[in-house]
Amino acid sequence: MSPDPAMPEERMRTPEQTSQSGLAPVPPPAEDDVFVFPLSFAQERLWFLEQLEPGTALYNIPLATRLSGALDVPALERAFGEIVRRHEALRTTFRAVEGAAVQVVHPPREVKLTVEDLTGAPPEERDAVVGHIAREEGLRPFDLVRGPLFRVRLLRLDREEHALLVTMHHIVSDGWSVGVLDRELAVLYGAFARGEPSPLPNPEIQYADFALWQRERLRGEVLDRLIAYWRDRLAGAPTVLELPVDHPRPAVPRRRGAAEAVALDPELSGRLRSLARREGATLYMVLLAAWSALLSRYSGEEDVVVGAPVAGRTRGEVEPLIGFFVNTLALRTDLSGDPCFRELLARVRQATLTAYEHQELPFERLVGELAPERSLAHTPLFQVLLSLQEEQPAPTFPGLRAWPLEVEHGMAKFDLSLRAADRAEGLRFSLQYATELFEGATVRRMLGHLRTFLEAVATHPERRLSDTPLLSEAERGQVIEEWNRTGAEHPHALVHELFSEQAGRTPDAVALVSGPERLTYARLERRANRLAHLLRRRGVAPEVRVGVCLERSPDLIVSLLAV
Repeated sequence: MSPDPAMPEERMRTPEQTSQSGLAPVPPPAEDDVFVFPLSFAQERLWFLEQLEPGTALYNIPLATRLSGALDVPALERAFGEIVRRHEALRTTFRAVEGAAVQVVHPPREVKLTVEDLTGAPPEERDAVVGHIAREEGLRPFDLVRGPLFRVRLLRLDREEHALLVTMHHIVSDGWSVGVLDRELAVLYGAFARGEPSPLPNPEIQYADFALWQRERLRGEVLDRLIAYWRDRLAGAPTVLELPVDHPRPAVPRRRGAAEAVALDPELSGRLRSLARREGATLYMVLLAAWSALLSRYSGEEDVVVGAPVAGRTRGEVEPLIGFFVNTLALRTDLSGDPCFRELLARVRQATLTAYEHQELPFERLVGELAPERSLAHTPLFQVLLSLQEEQPAPTFPGLRAWPLEVEHGMAKFDLSLRAADRAEGLRFSLQYATELFEGATVRRMLGHLRTFLEAVATHPERRLSDTPLLSEAERGQVIEEWNRTGAEHPHALVHELFSEQAGRTPDAVALVSGPERLTYARLERRANRLAHLLRRRGVAPEVRVGVCLERSPDLIVSLLAV
């Protein structure tokens, strides 16, 4: 590979520089060196998606933290600079070399933290202003070639009130990385604010070392075994979960999204945890069984595939790193035979445990091996996700009070993504949805059905799924009583007679539209009458059956009225 004359000297790491028995660090580059590596499988997929849809913000990870107290801005700036120095992933860019994408690690550079002054905004409007700026920041795309893929903004709201906005691209980060970033930032800020050096040891390896190790490991017998398991596990699985949607699925979605949330009380949350313990399962397995059962009831399918993110950090060496390690498993649930929830949970437990044993196969490689029919209209293998996160404590900054701010950047990777947070005060669900498919009212109703279902299975896990309620008492009353009132007066006339009366009142009004064809009431009435007279001449009388076999068309309506 020839070096780029516009860049410092480049050196290529190769799989031969890693240990086959474990992750081995490569000597760090000199101060002005640029290292070039192959991509991990996960990065490879995001690079491919970026080529399909350049400039998308779909894979941005936006974070916002409110800081109250006397903030030492130089210490914060220095802390971010040290984090970027420590983690090569945050100073990595991507480009194509001879038709193949590579990751390019640049030497450390200072991080300049610009403070944006918002003290002029009225106090009662500052939260709204911060929310607006955070959403805009989350939607600002990254350039994977030019970088950087990590950016920081500090908003000053008052003398001792700030908002910190951090945005990373998913190709260099993931949810676990956010926790690493928070912990290191708090430790480094505290040390630098006190005038002390960094107390953190340098990472033993870097993300690129993992990428090389992964490519060395996932080949031969290991790769064949993983592929064989997933090929067998997903054989015959439905490619699309056909849920009832509010709008037709677009051929090329714009990935616009929104979210609705609901919280469970501590008592119900505790009963669900107890149910998991009694059945030898985890809370995630209970939620997956319930979510799959709900999706089955909505779709009418007994074979449901749900995406499940896993940390992908199966080795201790990578746990303290910032990088893109997360993998997504396609968890298939068999709901045939109308089992009780306890039996369904046992099925989910077994399927999930075996999937975890084979979690090393990257989702990107699985899609390539199974080669499902590709479509821009939906994601491959599954369109619905379920994740569970334990409550993470807010970072502790000396002399500051810090708390996270929710940031919704209005994007949706999947049709539905159910994110559960296990908090001390009870489970909280956030259901992110594609606004091109669903209305907010539909999603709120779905969350209500999930809560009702969870309440029922926490009390009676021995009930069959078909007997387990989804509707709340209010909804049941609406369906059984309000929508079932039949005491209203109805006209004592046949349909064709009512139609003739309407044609007499509004003969020129459009009665039927089929593509470019439009029929008025008068014209439709004339056509139906002509056919009715023809049927009479052919011997059709009352109680004589007439077969009608037509596609949906104006002729079908004419025929039905005539008969």
